[in-house]
Parts: sequence; structure tokens; C-alpha cells
Amino acid sequence: MKLRTRHERRSSLLYSPKYWLLLTIFCLLAASIVVFLGRQYFTLTPTMEQKAEQPAPTMAPVHRDALDFHMVDFEHGWLRYSDGVMKTEDGGAQWLEAEASLPSEAAVGHEAVDETTLGMLGMSMNQQVTSLMFGSKTYPVKQTQFLTDRIGWALVGEAGALQTPLLVTTDGGQTWNGEVTSAVRAAIIAEKERLVQLKKEAALYASTDSAKAAIQSEWTLIPNMSAPGDVVLVRHNKPGKVEWLGKEYNLQPFGGGYFTYLPITMQAKPGKYPIGDQTLTIQAKKFETQYLKVTAEMESMKQDTARINADQKKIDLARSKSEPEFLFSGPFVKPIEGILTTPYGYTRYVNGKYDSAHLAVDLAAKEGTPIKAANDGVVALADSLYLTGNSIYLDHGMGLFSQYAHLSELRVKTGDRVKQGDIIGLVGTTGFSTGPHLHFTFWAHNVQVNPDLFWATTPFRWAEPKN
Repeated sequence: MKLRTRHERRSSLLYSPKYWLLLTIFCLLAASIVVFLGRQYFTLTPTMEQKAEQPAPTMAPVHRDALDFHMVDFEHGWLRYSDGVMKTEDGGAQWLEAEASLPSEAAVGHEAVDETTLGMLGMSMNQQVTSLMFGSKTYPVKQTQFLTDRIGWALVGEAGALQTPLLVTTDGGQTWNGEVTSAVRAAIIAEKERLVQLKKEAALYASTDSAKAAIQSEWTLIPNMSAPGDVVLVRHNKPGKVEWLGKEYNLQPFGGGYFTYLPITMQAKPGKYPIGDQTLTIQAKKFETQYLKVTAEMESMKQDTARINADQKKIDLARSKSEPEFLFSGPFVKPIEGILTTPYGYTRYVNGKYDSAHLAVDLAAKEGTPIKAANDGVVALADSLYLTGNSIYLDHGMGLFSQYAHLSELRVKTGDRVKQGDIIGLVGTTGFSTGPHLHFTFWAHNVQVNPDLFWATTPFRWAEPKN
């Protein structure tokens, strides 16, 4: 190989300063271009974190056309769309996809509402609403369903942004709710209990029509015509009190209303008396007179006021507390089928002297004859008393008691619960008595009232209420 001379090497480009300067400038320019392009790339391409932070692309909501609905009871129902069916098991708080086959009857253990119940509330299952106000907007209504006069649902059209097109009311349609809140749930639960109580009350009337008339009225008197010695059952649709013959009687809740007994004392004068928006008519009634002869020893019994007063304290205490509901569900029965020797209301003279009005019935029968409880109740007192001998007082609730006196034997004790027809004692002649018989009467708020009103019936069936 031929070696290059120094002169030849120095004239080569590798030894040229201009060459190296241009090469350096070129490299710097290329590097700048690379850096610039890299920055542009990373600016336009998001990192993984940036990708996670970016919102997903939005899609327009899918509109579902609600066709109809049905609430089987307060908890269960379905809502049909054009593309499927939703169901609820909690009154509409939650809706879940459901199968095509849906229940048409109330679930076991849940209260259903029938046409009869709605009729008593003055409603119809076909009650409809054409439009309603919710929020600040008026919605057209496709379909409504009311289970009571308070609880109902409405399927609205043009639902738009509503969570569900089915709205619920707890005040008969005055206001509507777009969701089942805790307040709505509480109202539904209270309404279910109200229906149970309403049906309990309705079952005591003589007919559906009489129940409907009473429940829809502000005031009801049963009966609205009476006489001294009788008793009237009063119903009001609100709590309160009734002023009657100088006394005040509290209206106590039962079923769907508030009740009290009004005893018509023997001193009540004939006439017309306003009770709320009703009028009670009291007719005159004449009672017969009875004359008895007793031994001097028996007559002297009524002189022992200390023993009589001690017994009266027991009796007053027993009758001072009464169960706050009607304990009976069926008619009252006669305790025995004895011979009526003294009717209610007789003016009684003993040994030629005025004694008192006999505000009970005396039924003569053989000693030892079984005595039946006139109806369901609680034994308020079962004791041996001075004048009435072995005696029983049964509490039938709401201030009504039945009394059984002169028994030869007691078969129950204070505090026992008895059913209609249970044997509670035996006929006897203990205490101030001239022979074996049953002295029987009713007490309404500590006033003796005529037992003849009760046989084979109940206070709810004394007469059809007249509005």
C-alpha cells in the first residue's frame, strides 16, 4: 500500500476544521429535531394515569316505555315496559327485573284490599286521576290504583328524568312522591294496621251496609232512640269526649273509630238530645211494681252498712278498670234458661216499704244449675259478698260489665279470661235471697242497664244507624 504524505493527509476533509464545524452543526440540528418531535409525541399521547382520569364517552339514555302496572298488595306489584317487566316486593322502594308470569293475588301474610273494604271507605277500585303535580311539573296520568283512601300509585306519561314513572301518595293524592322514603314506608305500615282494625270493627255490625254507614259518618248512635234504663253505643270518627246527663265520657279508640257507652239512667227525662251532629230521642217508659215479704232477720241484713260499704269498695275497684277494647265478637247469651221472676226496672217494696228500683233480672232455677258467661270477658271480681252472696263481675271491655249474684259456687277466680258460654258458677241462694235464682244485670260505666237489650245480639247490632 502506498503511504500518503503529510501534505496529502492535511489536505484531506478529516483534517478540515470547516468539515468538523459543519458536522457538529448538523448533529446538533438533528438532535434538536429529535427532541422536538419527541415532545410533540408525548404531548399528544396521554399517559396511563391520564387515560384513567379521562371520563368515558357518554351515551344518550335509553328510553323505556312503561305500559301499565298493578299493586297486588301494599308490598308486591309489577311494572310492565315495552321491553320487559319489573317487580317490587317492598312497596316500590326497589324494582327488579321479573319474569313474564306475574302474581295476581296477595302474597301469604300480606293484607289485600277488596272492593268491600274500599266501599266502606267510600271509594272504588276504579278510581282514576287524569293528571297530577309533582315537583313543579304537571304530568299526564296513564293509570292509577288506590289500595285505600290514603295509599295509591300513579303511572305518569312523559316521565323524562324521573327515576321511575310510578309515583306514590300517602294522603289520597294531595301530594305525590317519586321514591319510597322512610316516611312513605311508615305511612304504608300504619295504613296496613288501620285496615286490620277497620275490618275488625266492620265484622261486628249487622251488615256491610250498616258498617259502611257508621264508618263513613262523623257521628253514629246505636240506637238513636232509647228509653230510661237502656244504653246507647256512640261512635265518632275522632277522639274526644261526650257530655251526657251531667257526666263526661271519654271516646276510646277501636277499629277505625272512637267509642263510648252512654247509659240512660232511670231519671233521664223524655226528649231529644243532641250528640255531635246526631239526635238521641228518649221515650217515656213505665215500669211495674213488685212487693216482697222477707223475714225480720233478712230485713235486718240491710242495716249492716259497715259490711255493705266494705263490699261496695271492692265492687267499685273492680269496675274502675276496663279493657280498652270490645272483648266480644259474637252475640250475648242468657246465663241460664230460668223462670223470669223479676224483670228489669220493677219498683220494689219489701215488707210494705219502698226498697229500690230492681235494676236487674231475677231468673229462678234449681240450685246447682250451671251458669254460663254471657260473652267473652275477663273476671273483674269473683268473691263472696254480704248482700249478693257469691258474686261475679265480668268485664266485656270499654266500660261494660255483667254481674252474676247469689251463686252457690264460684267456678272462676279474679283475673281469669272466659269465653261466651263457659261455666263460671252454679245457681244458689246466698246473700239477701228468698230462694235459688240468678240475679243478673249489666253495668255501663257503673250504671245498671237493661239486660233485655243484649240477648242474642251485641251493641253494634241494636239498630240500624239512621243518618
